[in-house]
Amino acid sequence: MSGGHGGLMDSVYRHQRHIYDLSRKYYLLGRDGLIADLAPPRGGAVLEIGCGTGRNLIAVGRAWPEARLYGVDISEAMLETARRAVAKAGMADRVVLARGDACGFDAVTLFGQAAFERVFISYALSMIPRWEGALRHAASCVAAGGKLEVVDFGQQEGLPAYWKRALFAWLAKFHVSPRAGIRQVLEGLAAETGGFPHSRTLYRGYAVRGGLIRV
Repeated sequence: MSGGHGGLMDSVYRHQRHIYDLSRKYYLLGRDGLIADLAPPRGGAVLEIGCGTGRNLIAVGRAWPEARLYGVDISEAMLETARRAVAKAGMADRVVLARGDACGFDAVTLFGQAAFERVFISYALSMIPRWEGALRHAASCVAAGGKLEVVDFGQQEGLPAYWKRALFAWLAKFHVSPRAGIRQVLEGLAAETGGFPHSRTLYRGYAVRGGLIRV
């Protein structure tokens, strides 16, 4: 994974990672609401796919102190920052981080287990070229009775057209492409697994929040 998409993400975030959390908090909306709703069972395993700097996993750890935390990301540069952040937060013994492709990592090899009570993806699908495959793989990592939760950029349907054009053009500079079919893919995955999907728009379509419960 030294080349390809992993290499691209390393090049994009090698320097940005140092200011990533400070700058992104103003426009990665809906992340904290997702974390607040995770409610993993006592001792449950929580996996973040595309964990980046570790910011979200640290927040999950503080909100749910009995959860076991795991994170996977394709960028080694981001994982370096995540490891430092997790250690600084005093969670090095609670958080397991590993490098892997969201579309096909082996959870057993990386983490010693195949399924997790909660799996979430926060503003990463818009950076993954084969994002439908990433969602499918994420759903396969959810334990029976567990939940997959996703938040990402929406299609801005309730906002002015000029806003959408400007936002999408700016995001493209960072290889970010909001995905129009997140809801439909989640519904298809839920039908395949016998699960129950949910989705809604946030902030007049600025973001989309969705997921499924696996039975």
